[in-house]
Amino acid sequence: MARRPLPRILSSGGASITRGREFARTAADSATDVLHPLITITRGLRLLAVAGRQRWAATPKDRRGSKLFLVAACLTAVALVPHGPVLALIAVMGAAAWKGRDRTPAKSGPGEAEETRLRTLYEALVPYFSVADDPAPLFAHGGDWEQAFGDYAFDGDGRLVRLRVTYPAWFTDGESEARTRIEQVVHAKSGRGREYHFVWDEEANQLAMTVLGPLPATIAAQRFVTAPGETVLGFTDPGSVGRTVPVQDGDAHHDASPVVWRTGPRSAEPHLLAVGTPGSGTTTLLRSIALQALRDGDVLVVDGGGTGEYGFLAGREGVLAVECGLAGALATLEWAAHETERRLIDANRERQAGRPASETTGRPLWILLDRPSVLGHLAAADGRPDPQDLLQVPLRHGRAAGVTVVLADQFDAVDGLSDAVLAHTRARAVLGAASREQVAAVLGAEPHTTPVPGVPAGRGYARLGAGEVLRLQVPATPDPYDEAAGEADRTAVLALLPERTAGEAAAEAPAAPADDPFEKRDAFRAPQPAVAEG
Repeated sequence: MARRPLPRILSSGGASITRGREFARTAADSATDVLHPLITITRGLRLLAVAGRQRWAATPKDRRGSKLFLVAACLTAVALVPHGPVLALIAVMGAAAWKGRDRTPAKSGPGEAEETRLRTLYEALVPYFSVADDPAPLFAHGGDWEQAFGDYAFDGDGRLVRLRVTYPAWFTDGESEARTRIEQVVHAKSGRGREYHFVWDEEANQLAMTVLGPLPATIAAQRFVTAPGETVLGFTDPGSVGRTVPVQDGDAHHDASPVVWRTGPRSAEPHLLAVGTPGSGTTTLLRSIALQALRDGDVLVVDGGGTGEYGFLAGREGVLAVECGLAGALATLEWAAHETERRLIDANRERQAGRPASETTGRPLWILLDRPSVLGHLAAADGRPDPQDLLQVPLRHGRAAGVTVVLADQFDAVDGLSDAVLAHTRARAVLGAASREQVAAVLGAEPHTTPVPGVPAGRGYARLGAGEVLRLQVPATPDPYDEAAGEADRTAVLALLPERTAGEAAAEAPAAPADDPFEKRDAFRAPQPAVAEG
């Protein structure tokens, strides 16, 4: 027997039915809000009528006549008084509104399960916030937790999302070890797998704990609204920085809070060091910085890992070189050192002559060095100088010469970084899953949040100079020729690339058609920059 097809309204009208239901629900909610006073008065009149009927039923029969006479006399007096009926109607409506108001008692205080969780946390903090000779202990076994806890809130699963702890004045809240112990206890008792933010108010002896939501990891590389000399490293929590920029997040547009790194002659942090674990997103950060730097500057890229993650930049306008070998890296960095010296000499001559900086001197130069430790090992094995030694001139004098150095390496190679690199890279970023000790060793200060075990690529912390440690999520900036990456993110990166140089365009003219740019591969070669004489 043939199966009859479904009616059209059932097969293709699902969306219309859903929209109709949402419209009806919205209209009903709006009507309820508008008619809420009328509903309240109607409910009050019904309750008054029920109360009057019950009162009449409870009145003995021998007294009902006198009550009727009294009611009739009152009505007659009201009718004879000027504006009496209007005043009586107003009084009845007011009584009905008072009688019909919503008197459902608001939920106050935690539930049984929530109170048990708070008491458990209180008992866990007793060993850290109590001493034997305290005459009026705020924390004691079996004590009142309501005196110590306040401003608490729970989520749908009954776990804490906000809490304010008042601790004794004698607690050593100025010592990082003591604060870390308290944060670990609160973290463990409030639920693992989430990121907690702690704010210590040493003046008021209070600790505020809040649960942070995940940072947006879907923002792709794009042209950010920034001034010259500003680079968006990523995005952080709203309110952590006093600035927002419009971003495109998929198909939606909204404002996000950026971590802006300022470079140039007046920058206090002219160079950047990024440290992370394998796959943490340090290369993604360097690609994002390179795309932003190409808007008004020149870029030198040295890929110490030799993975070809920067091959898409070769042959583009503004890209002076993309090197992955030791010989090419040494030659490129040596040229960068001479170029820095030349820029300093030209800038000094222009200032003495009272003229502005020339175009060759004023155009920023960016040196991006990924995995310098690998090149250092290769240079030591080959008896050549460490490439980091060639960075001393750009690091020391780069701010005055318009040269910015960005380095990225892994945690296990931090000890191999030179003193010049560690001393002049005052802007720092830590990406990937790292402990508080590792973050503090790189940034110079512990974060105010608890690290989580699983984080997406590009997630970490940033600190610019002596500023606050901020959470950081780097924009998604994959290699556009990596087929494992999302097509939308790869397309976004290709849209930001500058045009190819005339030589590269002519060399690739007989190549495969460029209908699908992802099928075309660039030869990973780096044009050697000419070394400036003098």
